[in-house]
Amino acid sequence: MKKLITIVLVLLILFFTIPAAAERIKDIAFVEGFRENQLVGYGLVVGLNGTGDKGDATLQSIANMLSRMGLRVDPKDIKAKDVAAVMVTATLPPFPRAGSKVDVIVSAIGDAKNLQGGTLLMTPLKGPDGRVYAIAQGPVSIGGFQASGGGTTAQKNHPTVGRVPNGAIIEREITFSLNNRAQLKLILHNPDFTVASNMVREINTFLKGDFAVASDPSTVILKVPSRYQGNIVELMHLVENIDVKTDTPARVVINERTGTVVIGSNVRISPVAIAHGGLTIEITTEYQVSQPEPFSKGETVVVPQTEIRAKEKEAHLVQVSGTTLGEVVRALNTMGVTPRDLIAILQALKASGALKAELEIL
Repeated sequence: MKKLITIVLVLLILFFTIPAAAERIKDIAFVEGFRENQLVGYGLVVGLNGTGDKGDATLQSIANMLSRMGLRVDPKDIKAKDVAAVMVTATLPPFPRAGSKVDVIVSAIGDAKNLQGGTLLMTPLKGPDGRVYAIAQGPVSIGGFQASGGGTTAQKNHPTVGRVPNGAIIEREITFSLNNRAQLKLILHNPDFTVASNMVREINTFLKGDFAVASDPSTVILKVPSRYQGNIVELMHLVENIDVKTDTPARVVINERTGTVVIGSNVRISPVAIAHGGLTIEITTEYQVSQPEPFSKGETVVVPQTEIRAKEKEAHLVQVSGTTLGEVVRALNTMGVTPRDLIAILQALKASGALKAELEIL
């Protein structure tokens, strides 16, 4: 047993003393211009089993659709519960080519209860410039179900939002000249002076020349060597696989809604003593019946009896400090606090100046 504990402690020490890892450039940065674009459109989902919209706006959309097909129908004469008005969204990938397909998300915008079994009719998807870049159509998959009967409802996932896999066909390409460029800009996902400097050093070492320079913490400008002029794809294939030593700032992220606390590896705590106690107030109410005397004119009434009890835990001073993540975790664990208490303690440590990290609250 002691041997097992020793092995575990050694592994923990090795884990917390591992130096900063190296990551590929393609994982920490992207080339300026290589970006996605958002598309949106308004469409109709048909074939629903009586779970569609009941509003007049959807009926007007149906009438407009039929008029484009050569049928003139008064919206007042339409009785359709099998149609739902939806917003269709998609993401246009970098370097889109006509004929390529992308997934689309279909979301009800009316009072439709379920999109299960529906089919999205031909819907043009537009970009921010108002131009049509793709056409979407196909069966909607909600990845779940909804069934009801006798006042009981069973539901899995969200029935008013669905997906059409490969439901949009790209019709318009976004022109982007790559091979004619004399330089490229590499944009870091997380701007950092250290990472930008390391990236410049590694690229110049690999290309054997001063081809890269950092203009700011988030941008590295790469001059295309003469031997790669007109062949940017081969250059980026080599550059994006270069390993760069990364560094992250000391940061503690707190999500108060879920009680989640994430502590970065560079977080430090100066020596400090903490006392944290909780006050619990419990309120209980019991209902008793008051009966009138026999043959009296009184009424039977319900009398609530409320009892309030307050309980406060004892708080002891605990010394907390740490120069590594392992020491910080062990020090906080010795207090035996809950995640909610830990959030309050970390906020107090930040206010006192003992927490040497950025505190980010979501």
